[in-house]
Amino acid sequence: MLPSRRGRPARAHTALALLLATAAAGALAACGDSGGLRSAGATPAAQSPARLWPDLTPASSPAYDIGEVDNEVVEGVAVPGGDIREADPVAAVRAEITAHPDDYEGDGAPYRETARRMADCGAVGAIGAEGEGEGEGEDGRCPVLRPYYRDLTGDGRPEMTLGFRLLPEQLTAVRVYTAEKDRLVRVMSYDDAVSAVELAGRAVIVRSPSEVAGYEYRLRWTWDPDQRAMLLTSDEMLRTDDGGKHTKRPSASASPSASAR
Repeated sequence: MLPSRRGRPARAHTALALLLATAAAGALAACGDSGGLRSAGATPAAQSPARLWPDLTPASSPAYDIGEVDNEVVEGVAVPGGDIREADPVAAVRAEITAHPDDYEGDGAPYRETARRMADCGAVGAIGAEGEGEGEGEDGRCPVLRPYYRDLTGDGRPEMTLGFRLLPEQLTAVRVYTAEKDRLVRVMSYDDAVSAVELAGRAVIVRSPSEVAGYEYRLRWTWDPDQRAMLLTSDEMLRTDDGGKHTKRPSASASPSASAR
């Protein structure tokens, strides 16, 4: 016997009716549990850290000296009345150049152009006042950048954050100084190809380009009262929103005479 031609439409109508009824029930249920908790799906099981090579002999000393602690009195630069705002930032840079002649003096010195252009900085006020250009000398040749003052140690007194160009290498030196009575003390030193420097709370953040397209380095220094210095407490490699531009990162050092990072 041949199947009835009317049977298929009848079954289709029945299925459609069941489908509509199911959808309506689902809609009513959704309206009824508005605001209720819903499952976010399966949660991965927590795993404890897996220690690799447990028999490996632990290192007892660092392999490289990257200048983790920088606490050094700057010779020849006074802090009148203990107020670091009265210290001469140009004199602080000149004192560093004098202390590290291999880096700054002679035709083979990597930062020889910085030393040559210090003659364009002139007296104390030559690097410019607040809001004046880039903070460099009036003709733009003085390599010393405008200093910034903020309490980074928590003692209620400001520290001086200072930058200057390391030429002709196109690097930037970032320094932090504090005052101990009438002495100027350097408590942080870092040289790099710098994209930006920020003061966030009591931390100094330095951003530098990475050789990996679309990424940058972000380094954070914070004050350690036991070491009496700003310590590198975070070194991250983060994505940027610059469209993946590739910028070569020159070698950097954590102190004027340290090896490349």
